[in-house]
Amino acid sequence: MFEKDEWTQQELYKYTKDLEKQGLQVVLVDTVLKPIDNIETITYNPFEMKEYPKGTVFVFYCDTGKSTKERLKFYKSKFPDYKCISLRGGRGYWRPNYQLMEELDKNV
Repeated sequence: MFEKDEWTQQELYKYTKDLEKQGLQVVLVDTVLKPIDNIETITYNPFEMKEYPKGTVFVFYCDTGKSTKERLKFYKSKFPDYKCISLRGGRGYWRPNYQLMEELDKNV
């Protein structure tokens, strides 16, 4: 999960669920002052972000995903006690009605 520097929307939902079971929080960070619909985001603010518990995962996004991926090294140096990931495709690839579907139990 942390081998890659960027997550897709599907990976964001899946990994958020997995990490919450481990007691870790995943926070979507808006770097372009354009919140994404249907998901909670925070605006990039280093002072407030350092108030989150150590180990929190910050997923940064911009309009296309390119800028946050290029700045990821900077974010990692700024937040050494946190995990930093870029959202692949940024706002441009975000599907507001996307949902993770659980496998349906088979009636056997």
